[in-house]
Amino acid sequence: MTDAADTHVVLKNSANTVLIFTYSGGQVYVNTKPIGPTGRVESISGVLYVSESLEAQIRAAMRTTTTTTVRPPTKVSGCVVIDAGHGGQDPGATSCTGYYEKIVNLQVAAKVGRLLRQRGLKVVMTRESDYFIELEERAATANRNGAGLFVSIHSDSSEKSSLRGFTIYVARSASWAARQAATAIAREMAKTGLDNQGIRQADYKVLIYTDGPAVLVELGYISNYQEAALLRDSAFQDRLAEAIAEGIGEFLG
Repeated sequence: MTDAADTHVVLKNSANTVLIFTYSGGQVYVNTKPIGPTGRVESISGVLYVSESLEAQIRAAMRTTTTTTVRPPTKVSGCVVIDAGHGGQDPGATSCTGYYEKIVNLQVAAKVGRLLRQRGLKVVMTRESDYFIELEERAATANRNGAGLFVSIHSDSSEKSSLRGFTIYVARSASWAARQAATAIAREMAKTGLDNQGIRQADYKVLIYTDGPAVLVELGYISNYQEAALLRDSAFQDRLAEAIAEGIGEFLG
């Protein structure tokens, strides 16, 4: 499947996402990993042509789709609160390509919620559309529902456009359970191909005001051009959501 934009082309199947940046000096990424410069490209009747050597590099870096084992979702029980960060008049960060963080957060959070419900979990969303909620109310939602886990979903940003990768946060006083949840989610997120920035500690309000285990997931850097493109790609959002849901299932299972 192919998606095209003025500056890049996205090629994807069930196991791979290839980004080809077509502007002068652009790079090619396979599953978020750089493999080299794009070089000369031509578009003829909607078909993109690259050099044979670049095509060989792309194919060598791709994961095979023939040996993938599809596991049925693990059935677990309990209540999980999924928090799509920001919303309404609070857009969060603005990506280097012009979209708001709050949109990606909501799109991925909704996908995570659907996957968890398929696993038999009770899922409560702090927001299901573009509106603002105070940080304290997000944590209070988890507390009212006796959540077995609270997961807040965000997208990272930095003045350094070279920074990339996902990060998982827990509070400095986080419980053993919260740290276990963070470890499980990080382990699955690493399988998406994103760089792993590790599990870090920060006393965000949504983490310290939540009674039960709570983690905050930074999906990737929307200030990095390549990750900004990935985080707006529906197929890659699916991959992220599956990783988060799988990590939650491992923690609660």
